[in-house]
Amino acid sequence: MAFNENTRVKIPAILHLCRLGYLYVSLSKAKWNIDTNIFTDIFEESIQRINPVMEQGEIKRLLEDVSLVLDNEDLGEAFYNMLTATSGTKLIDFKDFNNNSFHAVTELTYKNGDDEFRPDITLLINGMPLAFIEVKKPNNQEGVLQERDRINIRFKNKKFRKFINISQVLVFSNNMEYDIESIEPIQGAFYASTSYASANFNCFREEEKLDLVTLLKPEEDDLENLVLKDNNLSAIKHSPEFITNKEPNSPTNRILTSLFSKDRFAMILKYSIAYVNEEKGLEKHIMRYPQLFATKAIERKLNDGIKKGIIWHTQGSGKTALAYYNVKYLTDYYQQKGIVPKFYFIVDRIDLMNQAKREFTSRGLIVHTVNSKDDLLRNFRTQQAIHNLSGKREITVVNIQKFKDDTDILKANDYDISTQRIYFLDEVHRSYNPTGSFLPTFSILTEKPFDWFNRNAFNRQR
Repeated sequence: MAFNENTRVKIPAILHLCRLGYLYVSLSKAKWNIDTNIFTDIFEESIQRINPVMEQGEIKRLLEDVSLVLDNEDLGEAFYNMLTATSGTKLIDFKDFNNNSFHAVTELTYKNGDDEFRPDITLLINGMPLAFIEVKKPNNQEGVLQERDRINIRFKNKKFRKFINISQVLVFSNNMEYDIESIEPIQGAFYASTSYASANFNCFREEEKLDLVTLLKPEEDDLENLVLKDNNLSAIKHSPEFITNKEPNSPTNRILTSLFSKDRFAMILKYSIAYVNEEKGLEKHIMRYPQLFATKAIERKLNDGIKKGIIWHTQGSGKTALAYYNVKYLTDYYQQKGIVPKFYFIVDRIDLMNQAKREFTSRGLIVHTVNSKDDLLRNFRTQQAIHNLSGKREITVVNIQKFKDDTDILKANDYDISTQRIYFLDEVHRSYNPTGSFLPTFSILTEKPFDWFNRNAFNRQR
């Protein structure tokens, strides 16, 4: 009996995804568009369900529109904006994420002309291939390095542009624990966003105690038999190694639970992706796992009525990126409560103000800077959250040194119960007066005396 990456990692991973709520689809019985790899029957049925007023002709035109934007040379930004839209026609129902369709397929060919590749596992939401998973058998160092090289070669191939543009998350695993002593990580389970250059793979360390009894469906013998038969691997069913590899606590299955359990995948798709205009071109970033758990911790503390907190950082660990992600996340958090949020990023040097402005602007935020006390007062007293005609999200960057002697900028009558101000204080312990009333509403301090973010040293994104 041969044991390889399919028997040791892929098939156990497929069965684990099925326990997470994904339906296994045999390609022998499926129908999909080879230009986009969208499964048309699933797409049309799903879009009709989440947009009940749409007619069949409109759904077909929507599919054509999706195919058209996927041809853009924009790393899929236009498609991502369609994907995450919550008004008008919806490709995904984020309000009721369980209302979507979830499927897993194996060895789906991504082909354009003579060029092709076949990810081990592809995940579909509403028939759209939004994530794919590549696996290698354990203790195969050369195989891991070669597979990473192949992934990067594919990303650079313009013939695969539509496939790269539609994909949001990539997982790569050889089903081993991380080797923290290795300079170049070559074992473990990693995740990344797509790229036109090279993928920046991230470690993922789960920081929440997940209720697997609730998250995972019971094993289904008939389903297991179907998957094994469809992959010509029925012979491994009762082998001890296969039974062990199905355990939820294997490295591969752990990262699949962390990323693709339904609530977590919804958060990643809607809030954890950023398009960043760098000097060398457009990049697509994905939250590093500490940023994800910091965001969830902020929400928990807000729910507990806590109005201030500290997020520990090291230099270059992504403070500005975390603030950006939370502008997205907390905007929805407060709007669901009928409250208008206004965001402020507080620094204590002019060079940090200029740097923060560049970082936020590169991520698509409209950035206002405060140059005087009067400017800040005007901003505080304006109840509307958006001050631009495009409707883009905004943040105001403030150099606190301009106001270090003012402890009473905000008066009681400056408040409006329908507005919530959120302050990200970037290392301003050097200038911030905690006894004053400059920032009396919700604050998040970002400092750097603790090496929390740098546990993931593999990803160098900022």
